[in-house]
Amino acid sequence: MKVSLCLPKYSTIFLFLALAATIFVLRHMEVLQWFEVSGSKLEQARENSTSKEIMFQHEVNSSINTTIIVPRVSTVPDMHQGFCTFKPLSLKDAQEERLLLESITWPETPILPDPLSLEKTTDPAHSNFIILPPQREGGQWHVGDQLEVRINMYDFEGHPKKSGGDFLLARLHNLTLGAGVAGHVVDHLNGSYSAVFTLLWEGSAQVQVTLVHPSEAVTLLRRLSNEQPDRVRFQSIFRSGPISETTFCNVCLRPTQLPVCNYTDVRTGEPWFCFKPKKLSCGARINHFVGGFIQKLKKKEENLFQSGVNMKVPIRASGPGNVTVLPKKEGQPEAKSSSSLKSGLSGYYYQGVWRSLVATTVRQFNPPAISQCLKGKVVHLYGDSTIRQWFEHLIAVLPDLKEINLHSRRQVGPFQALDYANNILVTYRCHGPPIRFSSVPISELRYIANELDDVKGGTDTVIVIGIWSHFSTFPIEVYIRRLQSIRRAVVRLLDRAPGTLVVIRTANLKALGLYETLTNSDWYSLLRDKVLRAMFKGLNVHLVDAWEMTLAHYLPHSLHPQPPIIKNMIDVILSYACPQRVTRRLFDWGGFTNEDVGIH
Repeated sequence: MKVSLCLPKYSTIFLFLALAATIFVLRHMEVLQWFEVSGSKLEQARENSTSKEIMFQHEVNSSINTTIIVPRVSTVPDMHQGFCTFKPLSLKDAQEERLLLESITWPETPILPDPLSLEKTTDPAHSNFIILPPQREGGQWHVGDQLEVRINMYDFEGHPKKSGGDFLLARLHNLTLGAGVAGHVVDHLNGSYSAVFTLLWEGSAQVQVTLVHPSEAVTLLRRLSNEQPDRVRFQSIFRSGPISETTFCNVCLRPTQLPVCNYTDVRTGEPWFCFKPKKLSCGARINHFVGGFIQKLKKKEENLFQSGVNMKVPIRASGPGNVTVLPKKEGQPEAKSSSSLKSGLSGYYYQGVWRSLVATTVRQFNPPAISQCLKGKVVHLYGDSTIRQWFEHLIAVLPDLKEINLHSRRQVGPFQALDYANNILVTYRCHGPPIRFSSVPISELRYIANELDDVKGGTDTVIVIGIWSHFSTFPIEVYIRRLQSIRRAVVRLLDRAPGTLVVIRTANLKALGLYETLTNSDWYSLLRDKVLRAMFKGLNVHLVDAWEMTLAHYLPHSLHPQPPIIKNMIDVILSYACPQRVTRRLFDWGGFTNEDVGIH
């Protein structure tokens, strides 16, 4: 009796649950079928792929990523694992990512007390460095020797630090000679560090050691990456007729019950999402723009980022801060530093001119020489505003290179310039999201990998890629996946057009205030710079080492390097495009070793 009475009472609930279960199964069958189709296409692409890449000591997948995600609206609140969406990886790409993450592992840094006190944190004013005696008999330094500096770090109370993790930079320079070279810093994990320099010119060489961030600041920067990857806010405007709405967008959208528009790129698989507007459809999106910054620090934590106190502050010398370098002594054995360290360099400045220690001699190009070098060539520049500088430089120095009015925004582009007489075409296009530009039309949101796939290529084509700064606030896995997509496109381009010149621009140092640090610290840039170099290592591409070129120069650091540095960077590119002589190529960053150029 009780059972028969309960059936009418709960039949509606049972029917609802059964219907929900049926919908759930059907949806998941569709997802499984999608994965089966995508997986079979991916396996087929792998079997048909003939491209090869050398990465670390293993081969990685070079096939086209055939995964296609159809734009959709979702109301699932947990669709973003950890609220950042990562592009799916093949087994080899996942293995590569693991190796990359291991290669940029930073030493352990202290846990921050709450509230924070600076007393136990690294203080550059109490810290010091000392130049170690030369290893050659006679106590003299000669060109080709290695100079080693020991750096000792102390806290604000004057106590020696017992652990590592501070972010230090070192350079050797001579302002009179216009000479400068980067040093290689090694963390001994006990509060002391070594900086090693190769001596490359005769005369005085002044040592400069700079604390960029104390280890405690690195702790905070790490935490921001993990907890606040969405601290830079992106937005899009949706418009249809008189109706206009603005919503937040990101690859890291915090889960809510709001429906989400999925703008994952169908060719590269790069994810991007916006909250769906209340009244309009996902297809009504008209632009992309940066929409502000959210600063969430605990009490007194911003004290870790004080210019002139503990951020980008020089460390004083304990004793002489410079050495006198004599001419290279013939027949003398190679000098060894006490820790057997070697500093691999891409180049150095002398008389204000960048001298390469890699596979080609850097020539100096005046405007007529630039026009002659680029005659009959197409130059495609892809990336951020530091690449846009190069377009602006060429427009400024070449009187016959005239910009075509595309009615583009000055910050955003795209831009084109033509020298009709010399048949030179130069283009610039910004990379796809995340891009911190103001109001990029949806039609101009292009991914570099897709653009490269549309380039014919050949000996008359120069490709320049620079992408790093706008990824600083995101988990580095987002950046790794973007570079993997670009690298696959570079391999495809070089397979179909082997004569194409591809140049990669590295990250550069910049001036740091509190906002710049929390969004774009040199520490973030350093890690991405290491990933960038490793990602393209072994490919037939060239490097413009913007990191060393800004570190070694006397001019202050700036997100947009000043004209003398830009001029030297352009000369490096042109020297690759129009080499003075045929040189031996090594399939590795660094090209010639120091021994090849007579530096020991």
